Amino acid sequence: MQFSENWLRTLVNPDLTTDELSHLMTMSGLEVEGITPAARPFSKIVVAKVLEVAKHPNADRLSVCQVDAGTGTILNIVCGAPNVRPGMMTGCALIGAELPTEEEGKAFTIKKGKLRGVESNGMLCSLRELQLSEDHSGIMDLPENAPLGMDLRDYLQLEDSIFDIKLTPNKADCLSLLGVAREISALTGAKLNRPVSEPAKVTSNDKLPVKVEAPDLCGRFSGRVIKGINANAPTPEWMKQRLERSGQRSISAIVDISNYVMLEGGQPNHIYDLDKIDGGLTIRWGKKGEKVKLLNDMTVEVDEWVGIIADNTAVEFLGGIMGGDRTSVSSDTRNIYIEVAFWWPDAIRGRARRYNFSTDASHRFERGVDFNATVTALERITALVLEICGVEGETTVGPVDDQILSLPKRDPVVLRREKAEKVIGIPLSTEQIADIFTRLGLSFVQNGEDFTVTPPSYRFDIEIEEDLIEEIARVYGFENIPALPPVASNVMRIKPENMRSLFSIRQQMADLDYQEVVNYSFVEEEWEKDFAANDNPIRLLNPIASQMSVMRSTMIGNLVANVRFNLNRKFSRIRLFEIGGVFLRNDKVENGPLSVAGYEQPKRLAAIAYGLVDEEQWGQEDRQVDFFDVKADLEAMFAPKEVRFSKASHPAFHPGRCAALEVDGQKVGILGELHPSWQHKYDLPHAPVLFEVDISALQTVDVPVYTEISRFQPVIRDIALVVDSSMPVQEIIDRFYKEKDNNPLCNIMQAIVLFDDYRGKGLDANEKSLAFRITLQDINGTLQDEVVETAVNALVSAVEKDLGARLRA
Repeated sequence: MQFSENWLRTLVNPDLTTDELSHLMTMSGLEVEGITPAARPFSKIVVAKVLEVAKHPNADRLSVCQVDAGTGTILNIVCGAPNVRPGMMTGCALIGAELPTEEEGKAFTIKKGKLRGVESNGMLCSLRELQLSEDHSGIMDLPENAPLGMDLRDYLQLEDSIFDIKLTPNKADCLSLLGVAREISALTGAKLNRPVSEPAKVTSNDKLPVKVEAPDLCGRFSGRVIKGINANAPTPEWMKQRLERSGQRSISAIVDISNYVMLEGGQPNHIYDLDKIDGGLTIRWGKKGEKVKLLNDMTVEVDEWVGIIADNTAVEFLGGIMGGDRTSVSSDTRNIYIEVAFWWPDAIRGRARRYNFSTDASHRFERGVDFNATVTALERITALVLEICGVEGETTVGPVDDQILSLPKRDPVVLRREKAEKVIGIPLSTEQIADIFTRLGLSFVQNGEDFTVTPPSYRFDIEIEEDLIEEIARVYGFENIPALPPVASNVMRIKPENMRSLFSIRQQMADLDYQEVVNYSFVEEEWEKDFAANDNPIRLLNPIASQMSVMRSTMIGNLVANVRFNLNRKFSRIRLFEIGGVFLRNDKVENGPLSVAGYEQPKRLAAIAYGLVDEEQWGQEDRQVDFFDVKADLEAMFAPKEVRFSKASHPAFHPGRCAALEVDGQKVGILGELHPSWQHKYDLPHAPVLFEVDISALQTVDVPVYTEISRFQPVIRDIALVVDSSMPVQEIIDRFYKEKDNNPLCNIMQAIVLFDDYRGKGLDANEKSLAFRITLQDINGTLQDEVVETAVNALVSAVEKDLGARLRA
């Protein structure tokens, strides 16, 4: 919000410089983003009157003017402006005057000279030449009563600064000059001069029928009829100046009055052309299919979610947002209806955004406006209309029609002095707190050291005790609160031995040559369908972008997008990982400090490997990364725990190159090569390999346990088993380890590794030969051949009996 400092100082004028005032406002929560002067520096430019205008003897487009600049001498000035005329009041730059230029810090000096042979003793100025406006159609045209010879900076009040402040959403009470002045008065003790107008004298019984059908939309509606006005009356310069310095363009006197009262008191309002209203007005929720053409020439369609004001013919107003074009005031308007209402914030919030625009009115209503000030604003508008557009003997004023239907309850809030001291960290007396509440205009009842405060109608941000504590801290002054270290007992918390930190997991992934990425948790809906077969993802009510409309249930889509991003920038070898949350529906989850009912939010580690298995080098041949390379990385991450890989299917992965991960009998993740369909769809020349595992499984580690190392040499035996070609290797290995655990003869087996997979000559078409290398070792002594043979035979017998394998001859 921006405004003129001069305007602000008419409401409150503390004994502070501009910079001091800016600092005070910023430190109290009204952050001043910038201060700009109302005009660039210039000097010796005065109000002057053009007495005579004659054609230049040597130039068709120039005029020779006789000008009275209040110096006691009539000046001869050559002027090229097309609008110069006798009797005109304008700005005149005297000899020696300095005018601003486009280059900051440099000025243009007016000197005595000749133009086409005619002497010129100054210059008549346009607004653009003084950089007050972009208008260069002619010299400035000042009112006839402008004081002759007065310095133009003083006349136009250019010794002014324009404040641009940034307000947080809770400070809706400061979306007006009155609100800002009220804050400064409370902070400095300076007198507050409220812009109050006496109730207008009612001179007619004219009243427009108004019916409020939706009190949950409009809680209070105040209106009045005024007839016989002059809509062509000019807007006073003081009002036009204040509006322009607040970022508002002057349109017409009636519209300017409406905007002025909104900026001054924070109360949005609307003025209708009474003669264009058919019958009366009805405030209600819209109906599907109804349309309204707005003042911005945009035609919108409403429905049951949007509030409207309609007459007997059509919709005339988008409730709390913008008026309609059909009943707007114009230069032909003679009779008007003024409306000031309280619209419920929940009934306005989000409606303007739905139509992709925002207005000053909706910005204020959706944050909350003073519901007790509608009649005050109505009287203020009435007074200004009568002052500026009133016609003596013709203008009549109707009575105020104030309908109060449903207003917000102002529930008292209790503040405990002890709690305020604890939160702010300074000693506070009850007298200090009472003084602060009094300065802020908060009515309260004191009961010992407790204060029961009833928030005023313009403060929608005071609901809980902490809100009052914030007010005390603001007025007390954040700069006055000493910066002290927190006082707390320090307890050394021992990290459990069986828990690994996320930092160590990140470090280990980096050691395996992966780089960390951080992605958004909201993704494209198409990713959920492709990579998770999820047709019902968790949708965002207010997505930051249309392509980020759902919450992810897997991180695979993010990583594939990361690979594409890097490929487009000519990176050919990519290894990335991410640790983050995914979002799943789960009816068993209840609300808690870190949970939301109905939704599960587990953390996972996901990684992707694409391109060459190693950087290109002379010592080895180039090879694309494959399933087993990433499988080895996963085994290294889980070590010393044993990871079991079993065949699985997943919508994101290749049907025959996908495995589920199991640790301690629990499924903890998935590993696989990207499905060929998605490889083609997402323009990947090679298939990347990905995995996604629960981070909790990686964080849980076994506490180290002492195990005696055998001093005796191991024995190695190789066996080849013929099995059905469809049998998973993992099933055979699992059976070997089961036998080791259950058969005392086999507990000397230390390791078993598959080293060959043969299919072809000597075997049936549906058979394969798997060669295993078994390592056997005993800690008590050297193994004898008969013991080794007995153990190996027991292992082979177990798989022959249970899995139908046979020893290859």
